[in-house]
Amino acid sequence: MVLKIVALKKTYRAAGETVGVLRGVDLVVAARESVALVGESGSGKSTLLHLIAGLDNADSGVIDLEGENIAALPDSRLAEIRRSEIGLVFQQFNLIPSLNVADNLAFQARIAGRYDEGWQAELIDRLGLGDLLRRYPEQLSGGQQQRVAIGRALAARPRLVLADEPTGNLDEATADAVLGLTRDLIRRSGCSLLMATHSTRLAAMLDRQVHLANGLLT
Repeated sequence: MVLKIVALKKTYRAAGETVGVLRGVDLVVAARESVALVGESGSGKSTLLHLIAGLDNADSGVIDLEGENIAALPDSRLAEIRRSEIGLVFQQFNLIPSLNVADNLAFQARIAGRYDEGWQAELIDRLGLGDLLRRYPEQLSGGQQQRVAIGRALAARPRLVLADEPTGNLDEATADAVLGLTRDLIRRSGCSLLMATHSTRLAAMLDRQVHLANGLLT
């Protein structure tokens, strides 16, 4: 087991009212498992991923990442976990504009102290980035930028990759190809994947699907 969530709750204040986004979520993600988190826009998928990543605070509940309760850790430890144990892939890519492809790919692995030249070379080859290493993000297509973002997230060999609608900006054919490649690299790296999506087609490509609706998982 990589991730275990128990009775997780999160509310927000909106227009003077308290809105319950997560109302007692329970979830387990096993080692090397890929799980699709399916739900409509606004159902709380992004909120759940942000809580797991320690980017937001839960009202109550447990987020156990390999024996550590994310919800109870100080910011300094959360930053360490995001550097080395969690890989993040977002729809917006979030590449560093001042770094070329090669340096963007290596960025997280280097700051985590886990840079592996052989693994880096394999990622470059599998992601088809060999001819793009000296280019900058603004010189890449959306699909190319997303492949760089995926490589960056995997370069440090994290225990868990969190992906929030990672193919939302891509056309259907490119989205299928990128997700298929991501799934294969996830298996190769030995980590687990939790991917938020509203697409049942993409969700079916992963090992298991869970559905978020009305603040609960089914």
